[in-house]
Amino acid sequence: MSKQSVLNSPELGSGLKIVAHQCPNCGHQELVIFYEVRNVPVHSCLMMPTQQEALDFPCGDVVLGYCEHCGFVTNVAFDARWSAYASNYEDQQSFSPTFNKFASGLANRLIEKYDLHNKDVVEIGCSKGDFLISLCELGDNRGVGIDPSVVPGRVESEAADRVRFIKDYYSQDHAQYVGDFICCRHTLEHIYPTAEFVQTVRDSIGDRTDTAVFFEIPDMTRVLKDIAFEDIYYEHCSYFTPGSLARLFRSCGFEVTDLYRAYDEQYLLIEAIPVTTPSDKIHPLEESLEEMAQDIKHFVVEINNKFQQWKQHLQQMEEQGKRVVVWGSGSKCVAFLTTLDTKAQVQYIVDINPHRHGKFIPGVGQEIMSPEFLKEYQPDQVIVMNRIYCGEIQEMLDKMGVQTEVIPV
Repeated sequence: MSKQSVLNSPELGSGLKIVAHQCPNCGHQELVIFYEVRNVPVHSCLMMPTQQEALDFPCGDVVLGYCEHCGFVTNVAFDARWSAYASNYEDQQSFSPTFNKFASGLANRLIEKYDLHNKDVVEIGCSKGDFLISLCELGDNRGVGIDPSVVPGRVESEAADRVRFIKDYYSQDHAQYVGDFICCRHTLEHIYPTAEFVQTVRDSIGDRTDTAVFFEIPDMTRVLKDIAFEDIYYEHCSYFTPGSLARLFRSCGFEVTDLYRAYDEQYLLIEAIPVTTPSDKIHPLEESLEEMAQDIKHFVVEINNKFQQWKQHLQQMEEQGKRVVVWGSGSKCVAFLTTLDTKAQVQYIVDINPHRHGKFIPGVGQEIMSPEFLKEYQPDQVIVMNRIYCGEIQEMLDKMGVQTEVIPV
């Protein structure tokens, strides 16, 4: 079944189509398809021990559908059977001074705002535990972290004996872990049944209306406005804007107390409290459905131009015999290279995370090198996957005596 969308306009050519597919956020029965990428790795951060295993890694499709009822965006081709997160899922960012400064500042702000001192803190999707341990160290708190990829002991801390890690996917089975504060950072975008997930959190809180929650996710508004296709990949099956995120939390029995962007406008952060009656408080940051539709139109009109610009650039560098490396081996890198289908035009991938060195990138096949490799290789150009790290990367290159052009995606 398909029909024409109200998003249709002359600049979109033949127009977008509406398909019968239930929105995981609000239950609406139709979504507008506006972006498709086929045959991409189903995981970006699972580290492969050999190049062949990386090249043979399973692939799936990204088919983004937009809900005109609540503004949510989801991958309608997502298959939950690929949602396998384990200890070799390597997404730890705490090797970056830039990221550590942000995370430390965020932890201190939350501790001060919610008086998190000698309290019980729960983190859903705690990864390797960096942020939870920081909250427990700085506020003398006790913590419970739930994540299938957690590696107990990875992060050394004097607060380790006050933190319990549960190597599991969060579900209603963990409803007893509520505490005084619940945080969930960069996890909700990996969850397909978003309303069910947030409702599980709300149900676990019950009548403890003094328990605040904090979620942090990528901001889809920036992706659409900046045509940031490198931020669209398979394991991110759910994409939020301020409006769609706030609507979700209100529908699940929360009142939004704060909503804001951070980290060079890349992250969307929400703070909320449980309520017993539906909240009608709208935050000023929330965009209208009409504004969201305009952002999608902009993305659809401009995306092919963005593809062509990068393909032409990489082809030109190859023809000139230039040495090009990518700095940052995570999901942005995988999406960038596989979406453009230009894996062969980038010789090496560099990352500061030592747990990635010597491993191979799913679907791409290149080995991940340490920054020190560049001393000998001396690349002509370094493409930085996240512009916020350009400063610290340039500083590292200068210290290593590597003279090269640094350009952000």
